[in-house]
Parts: sequence; structure tokens; C-alpha cells
Amino acid sequence: MEVDSPWLLEEDGTFLVNGVDVVPLVDAELDRRFPGRELRRAADPEGLRRAWAALEESWAATVARAGRMPAGTVDRSVDGEWSFAQTLRHLVMATDLWLGRTVLGQERPFHPVGLPDDDDGDGTAAFDGSEFSAEEPSFEAVLEARADRQALVRAYLDGVTAEELAAPRRNPHAPEHEETVLSCLRTVLEEEWEHHRFAVRDLDALG
Repeated sequence: MEVDSPWLLEEDGTFLVNGVDVVPLVDAELDRRFPGRELRRAADPEGLRRAWAALEESWAATVARAGRMPAGTVDRSVDGEWSFAQTLRHLVMATDLWLGRTVLGQERPFHPVGLPDDDDGDGTAAFDGSEFSAEEPSFEAVLEARADRQALVRAYLDGVTAEELAAPRRNPHAPEHEETVLSCLRTVLEEEWEHHRFAVRDLDALG
């Protein structure tokens, strides 16, 4: 049996096998496989800066790996999941949503190459459906947008203070629920690491 779920490691989650909760074991093993992943729990400005630097380093190596694979690899899907290019597009959207719109309050934060989840573009509080391009962008355009959004996060973290991290924000999908700047940034980190895991898994399969 194989279980692959990003929700397995949610706070207060349990997954019992013969009476043993395996969630802490899985979490520790993923931290071992992906150095820097443990920093996603950072709660102060310096810790967040280190967490983002680790993510950028891991993603740079993975993008370089994808670039060394046969032409067209970045557009191939495994078992109906997003391709590598689509994964990067989704992370552009996630940055725009949680940092651009929710933390920075930008009115039009979304880059057109961004890719929302299938259930995100339905007219909810997060999207109106018109922000994103209907055409498949080139991988070069995806990398350019991705680099721009990574730089946006890096620049924000360079200047953020502990007081700013505690500032209230509204969940973009459910405005009645309050977030903080810190919880929004942690959502970005979770998105990054989960989709990095998926990308590595699928590159392994394609290889």
C-alpha cells in the first residue's frame, strides 16, 4: 500500500499503523531527505530568511536537474499530476495569493502564468477567474515569473520585523478566518516544500 498525501502532516493529525502513530516518523524522514525542510516551522525573521534560502537552494538544484533531462520532460505528467512546469506556475500563484494579496494587500497581484488549483478559480474570495492566461506559457516565461516571485519573497523577508509577523490578516479563501503575517508566510513555505517533494517524486519516475 502506498499513501501520498500532503494532509498527513497537518497539525494534530494522526495516522495509526498497528496502533503506532507514524506521522512523526514520516515528518522526520522527510526532513532528512530534504535538508532545510525543518526550517518551515521558523517563527522569527532570521529563521524565516534561513528557511527561504534553503528552499531556493533546493529548488535551484531541482530546476537544474530537470534542465538536464530529455527535451519536453518539464511538460510531462506522471499519473495525471501537474507537470514540472505547471508545478512552478502554481507556486507563482501561491506566492501572489499569500504574499502579494494577503500580506502586502496588492489589488492585482496575480501574474498571468500562475496556475490555481482546480477548485480555486470558482469565484471564491481568492480569485475572480480572469487573472490567469488561458494559453500555455513557455517554460522560459515560467522560469522568469518564478524567479521574480522568489525575489519578492526574499526582499520581503529581508526587511520584515517580529512585530510585522504578528500583524493580523484575513484568510484569502475564507475571510471570516483570521491569519497572521507569520501564518501566511508559513503557508508559502508549506506549499513550496510539498510541491518540491511532488516534483522530485515525478522527476524520479520520469528518469
